[in-house]
Amino acid sequence: MFKSKTLKAALLSVSMVVALGACASEPDNNAGNDAAPADNGNANNAEGGDATDADVDTDNLVIGTLSDAEAMDPHGSNDVPSSNVQTNIFETLVKHSADMELEPLLATEWEATADDVWEFTLRDDVTFHDGSEFNAEVVKANIERILDEDVASPRSFLYNMVEEIVVVDDYTVEFHTAYPFAPLPSHLAHNGGGMISLEAIEADYEAMEDGGQPGDYINENPIGSGFFKFEAWQTGDRVELVRNDDYWGEPAQVQSVTFKVVPEDLTRIGELETGTAHIIDPVSPSDKARVENTDGIDVYETESLSLSYIGFNLQKEPFDDPLVRQALSMAINKDDIIEGVLEGTGTPAVGPIGEQVFGFSDEVEALPYDPERAQELLAEAGYEDGFETTIWTNDNRERMDMAELVQAQLAVIGVDVEIEVLEWGAYLDNTAQGEHDMFILGWVTVTGDADYGMHALFHSDNHGEAGNRSFIANDELDNLLDQAREETDESAREALYKEAMEILVDEAPMLYIYHQTYLDGVRDEVQGYWKHPNGLYQLHDVSIEN
Repeated sequence: MFKSKTLKAALLSVSMVVALGACASEPDNNAGNDAAPADNGNANNAEGGDATDADVDTDNLVIGTLSDAEAMDPHGSNDVPSSNVQTNIFETLVKHSADMELEPLLATEWEATADDVWEFTLRDDVTFHDGSEFNAEVVKANIERILDEDVASPRSFLYNMVEEIVVVDDYTVEFHTAYPFAPLPSHLAHNGGGMISLEAIEADYEAMEDGGQPGDYINENPIGSGFFKFEAWQTGDRVELVRNDDYWGEPAQVQSVTFKVVPEDLTRIGELETGTAHIIDPVSPSDKARVENTDGIDVYETESLSLSYIGFNLQKEPFDDPLVRQALSMAINKDDIIEGVLEGTGTPAVGPIGEQVFGFSDEVEALPYDPERAQELLAEAGYEDGFETTIWTNDNRERMDMAELVQAQLAVIGVDVEIEVLEWGAYLDNTAQGEHDMFILGWVTVTGDADYGMHALFHSDNHGEAGNRSFIANDELDNLLDQAREETDESAREALYKEAMEILVDEAPMLYIYHQTYLDGVRDEVQGYWKHPNGLYQLHDVSIEN
């Protein structure tokens, strides 16, 4: 953990760690996160140039990423870097289009046959990378594994309403839910529902019986049905996949794909310019002009389903007082963050979900920026002289810059903030355990439904790793979120989520900062690449032209 009263010491510490790691020829494990890039020094003054003369490999697609995956097991992680690898190996029953419409994948048809029963018809021509068959028994085994308390999947909240999975025949499966649950097909489109070979699942359980941890076998042998197959994983350095030439659909265009961990922003851009990488993710907003002004490369830009937020730990004083949380929220100018850190590539957030997500209401108003009122609220709460606290972030440029702006703005109302910069894995673990005061993180409402964007982040059943790292426990909110996921009428669901948004604005368990615009760097030779609003790379149709 790095600590600093201002951010300068933290930046120096991070830079020294990166430099020493490189000198020692060891993998850099300062992995990033789902939404923002790591700091690498001053890239703002870099001039554009020419990248057209690069020697580009047209067979192996190389993606320079900020972060390494946490796991290959799609049931054993809940972070975007892992999901970006997993989604190429494992397939779900259905998928979301770019417009968030549900489309067939491993399932060809689905319908609600009763209020609490969903029936899915499966493809009959799919085999896994190990040659085993995909069928209804495999679906049953996968969902039951996610729900198995011994496996303790961080994605179990996606399917905890499922009471029974019934195999009707080889290619028909039913999901019986504890209550009507309209978003179930959208939840099954989440890559956390990726289908793993039954043989791999059984081998993983055998390894658990021999004293291993859940996912140990699958992380080394990730066997899915996707258009790429797992080849190798050098932790902290790269993940390598190869084309599945026996894929049930059209094979991928490139022979292989490498997810190469490149934490430093300038290094990623340099690799894009030289052709060492074909795609880089992310491009920092402050580096956008450099990429756009360099021949042979460009910025791919798209809106997202993501939220960047500052969370408060409601289990600790003074954050257990809503007046304090409201005060801090009203002391922060979101526009300053969006313009100063993102250079305008984001939109201010009212609450946890944006207008692309079902359940969003434009009638709910955010807490205003009003530092004078913020100071009055602190006085009402008994903190007229302010207090001392800490804000955590992981080591990436936007979040560290945001922390510094927040530190300065809270100082105006007498709140003395110490910034602490943590390595990504420790950051996730420690915030899940509630060891923080304030923290900066992101969340992507992958399903496009408010149930995912609210239930995971704010329901008291989901404290910690599942998503609720603010540890809010509000009975009225819990009840609304439970009602909304059981309601089948869309307009009634929208009304319930509007009420939930109003509570979340008033309770202020977090400061909802902005919805991000994704920025990726792409070489001109790359064709067919796009990024889903959920943050996942779409690589099936990618080709590299000479």
